[in-house]
Amino acid sequence: MTADRICVVGCSGAGKSTFGRRCAALGYAFLELDGVFHQAGWRKLPDDEARARIGAFLDAHDRWVVDGNYARFRDLLWTRADTIVWLDPGRWTVSLGVARRSLGRLIRREELWNGNRERWSEVFSLDPERSVIAWAWTRFPLYRQEYAREEHAPEWSHLRWARLRTRREADALLARSTAATGLALTV
Repeated sequence: MTADRICVVGCSGAGKSTFGRRCAALGYAFLELDGVFHQAGWRKLPDDEARARIGAFLDAHDRWVVDGNYARFRDLLWTRADTIVWLDPGRWTVSLGVARRSLGRLIRREELWNGNRERWSEVFSLDPERSVIAWAWTRFPLYRQEYAREEHAPEWSHLRWARLRTRREADALLARSTAATGLALTV
């Protein structure tokens, strides 16, 4: 069984964007929702404009992967998807990964999206609205509860779910997939 229209979800730092980019190498069009929503200067794109951009992307491609946890776009995305890949490693794995990633971005002055970069003062803030590290730590249990509930919700019964709890499981799924066959699910 393969997937053509995939939404990748999970806590910040779970590996959604990395997984999505690796799917792109298999021939999927890839869209990172953070790159749509966070415009230059960290300006948030209004929801109606974001929905239009997301919809245009979905309409333009037969085979796609979208990563992100934006519940306000779920109706647009999940009604068109056939598969949800839920990356769900443990809380410490996610938290350490986010910290390592943020520090690397700071040191390299790496751009995230649309000219935006992480700042030292934000990374080490305890405010989840400012720090992705604090966000990942505080949101982890909430995302886990939310996706466990959504996996069994009747409105999403058309979706196949692949819950991957380790990087090794994600790697194995991608390793058995090819551009010709797509993401080879065994759920």
